[in-house]
Amino acid sequence: MEIKLCEKKDGFKTQSNDIGFPDDIKKDKEGTPYHCDICDKSFSAKCHLNKHKLIHTGERPHRCDICGKSFSHNRHLIVHMRVHTGETPYHCDICDESFSAVCHFNKHKCFHPGRRPHQCDICGKSFSLKCNLTIHIRIHTGEKPYHCDVCGKSFSVGSSLTKHKRIHTGEKPFHCDLCGKSFSGSSDLTQHKRFHTGEKPYQCDICSKSFSQSSHLTVHRRIHTGEKPYQCDICGKSFSESSPLTQHKRVHTGEKPYHCDICDKSFTAIRSLTKHRDSHTGD
Repeated sequence: MEIKLCEKKDGFKTQSNDIGFPDDIKKDKEGTPYHCDICDKSFSAKCHLNKHKLIHTGERPHRCDICGKSFSHNRHLIVHMRVHTGETPYHCDICDESFSAVCHFNKHKCFHPGRRPHQCDICGKSFSLKCNLTIHIRIHTGEKPYHCDVCGKSFSVGSSLTKHKRIHTGEKPFHCDLCGKSFSGSSDLTQHKRFHTGEKPYQCDICSKSFSQSSHLTVHRRIHTGEKPYQCDICGKSFSESSPLTQHKRVHTGEKPYHCDICDKSFTAIRSLTKHRDSHTGD
């Protein structure tokens, strides 16, 4: 009996090859990889090859029904939908910050102490990722390789250019589900939502004061450290924030960008213009 069964199995194998099974089934059985006929990349399964081919064809069959943006893979659409829903399922157990995509979460984890191998040889600041060091060095060099083709404004980071272009297009794809207000950047929406929730996740480890934005905490810490990293290249005066330096430089240049629409008098600071306007209204 055993011999007959073996013979039947052998016969079945022979028959399957003779009757012309589909090529994809044959390849699965033989373990033959699937080759892309455009770039010759190989895959172990036909479904992976089909997904890969979308790179060459440019086809994007997965469309967001909220903003209309399209994607080549469904997983990219799933991550994109979190822009609209505000969902951030990836939570850092060190600082409790949350992320919508696992790739952003993995990058973030590198920012915690002990994981910053890339050091700036100009100021000594360290970074977890080499790309972040590259971006940081542009602060020192002034390099801004990303140019807006509408107004010519330049940026040191590509994402800043993407966000800037929405000023021209008026696009605001990030919507608050509490009040309906829309924003051009996802970070702006995240910060806005904290006005509704009252959340202040960034706490000073010296005085325990809390802030809704990490940049506000960074500036606040300089009160304790006395750090003033923004220096005037004309007179050498230093500031803890960039905006006071910008305003200070107008003392040297004579620039007065804020104009009174009643008497046409000009000012170096917007608060001076606001105070001046009160003289017209009598307030």
